[in-house]
Amino acid sequence: MKLKTKLCSSLAKIMPATAPEGPEYRKASALQGEIFSFQVAYCPENFQRYEIKVEIESALKKFITCHHVELTPVDYPGQLFDDDYISTKPGLFPDRLGTVPADGVKAVYGQWRAFWFKVALPENIPGGEYDITITLSSAPYPQDTFFKGKPAVKKSVFTLEVIPMQLPAQSLKYTRWFHADCLATFYNCEVFSEDHWKILENFIRCAADHGVTVLLTPLFTLPLDTAVGHERPTCQLVKVFCDKGKYSFDFSLLTRWIKMAEKCGIKEFEMSHLFTQWGAEFTPKIIATVDGAEKRIAGWDLRANSAEYGQFIDAFLPALTAYLKANGLQDKVYFHCSDEPQEKHFESYCFAAELLKKYLSGFRILDAISDVKFYQLGYITHPVPMEAHIEPFIKAGVKELWTYYCCGPADIYSNQFIAMPSSRNRVMGSLLYYYDVKGFLHWGYNFYYSQFSQEPVDPYRSADAGGTFPAGDPFMVYPGKDGIPENSLRHEVFFEALQDQRALQLLERFMSRKQIMKMLDKFAPDGKMSMSSYPKGEKNMLAIRKKINAMLKKYCNE
Repeated sequence: MKLKTKLCSSLAKIMPATAPEGPEYRKASALQGEIFSFQVAYCPENFQRYEIKVEIESALKKFITCHHVELTPVDYPGQLFDDDYISTKPGLFPDRLGTVPADGVKAVYGQWRAFWFKVALPENIPGGEYDITITLSSAPYPQDTFFKGKPAVKKSVFTLEVIPMQLPAQSLKYTRWFHADCLATFYNCEVFSEDHWKILENFIRCAADHGVTVLLTPLFTLPLDTAVGHERPTCQLVKVFCDKGKYSFDFSLLTRWIKMAEKCGIKEFEMSHLFTQWGAEFTPKIIATVDGAEKRIAGWDLRANSAEYGQFIDAFLPALTAYLKANGLQDKVYFHCSDEPQEKHFESYCFAAELLKKYLSGFRILDAISDVKFYQLGYITHPVPMEAHIEPFIKAGVKELWTYYCCGPADIYSNQFIAMPSSRNRVMGSLLYYYDVKGFLHWGYNFYYSQFSQEPVDPYRSADAGGTFPAGDPFMVYPGKDGIPENSLRHEVFFEALQDQRALQLLERFMSRKQIMKMLDKFAPDGKMSMSSYPKGEKNMLAIRKKINAMLKKYCNE
């Protein structure tokens, strides 16, 4: 067998029909405590079936994991494009990081694939250069008696220099919305059954391991991306009772959720939205036991300004805030009113926000919101504008600046769609540093429904919520076997972006922010870094991190 191989960075997306461009990626550097990734691309040149096995030789071997980069069907890459896309056409794109079977990965004749190597460096590892030798060996399929192919062995040596300086802890507050109901649906288990709790823990731990610090918490079924009149499966942590018109609440499931999430590494919690998306005109789905019978007491048929919901809020929020304070959680939670209100929703949003304000003094209110007027009126303490609308909030003097992206922007700005190059995902870390952003939000960690939650989708077949959102927008992890998530390379690359932000913050110990910003400006196409003007392409992103590490290395002995 003839086998072509090439060392590539984590930012290369190895397309099956195209040889990876540029020189081999043979050497790089990383900080102590950093997770560093690279790839070995390969292409069989014989029309035979072969199994390719991987062997790792290195002093770092026990810190290295290997995955195979699997192709994901992209039916809908989007509808609005610029020139910074891999392709604007449907096709197969590398995205899912699958396991490597013991008997090897089946090679596909004439097509490029890649192995992904992830090096989790300990915080106390000595500095210096470490060679990592990757051996790909192939043997013909035993049942193939016609071609009688010969084995092949290809070695690649990657050198990782460890700079003896620890990557600082993440200060960014980061949430990627967690959809607990999607997991119950996909794995066909009862919501909050013991099987569901095990799956939840696996997925929450994976999120925390990739930098997520804030967890969306379903007090009640999420009133997000749900068609008017339609319901998502009931997923409610708070048990509600109403006896003879008097409400009471059981928070025991919420306690279990919080303790489990903290064990996984989560630091803070978002209380689910108390009003519907896009205007706060209606109420979330709420199930209660009313005089001994279970029934739905709120939803699309109950308006936000109804007396019934006002009475519920009058009972619920004092009980919830008392619970949070009693458990030392007051400073660990955010409340949501309604997601993405627009100017036409001004009256309804202000009514809802005023209702919450009565009981949430001293608590943080966080909403994705891109019209600064909502913030200026004092109804929200932590506005989260889209990256394209961040400037007015900076001018308004927001103290703890957040930002987000979702199914847009799809052109000009940074995003994470599968059809985009990984550099466009990775650059967000430098932008977060440049703007001194304190929090980042994205709506889809594991959304496995179609748009408006009309029906479940198979994320292995549909990465676009049934042809609605640009592929890669609805989720960052795939629901693997036995309730264990499979990562995407987008998930890994975004975590690398967060590490870039941390490395830049480390550099501030030795030089001013102003000096660092000027350094970043030199990489921007017009000499000034901004959300809409930033370094593009794999080469430029690697150069930024190489520059940061070179500057840090000078201060190692100081």
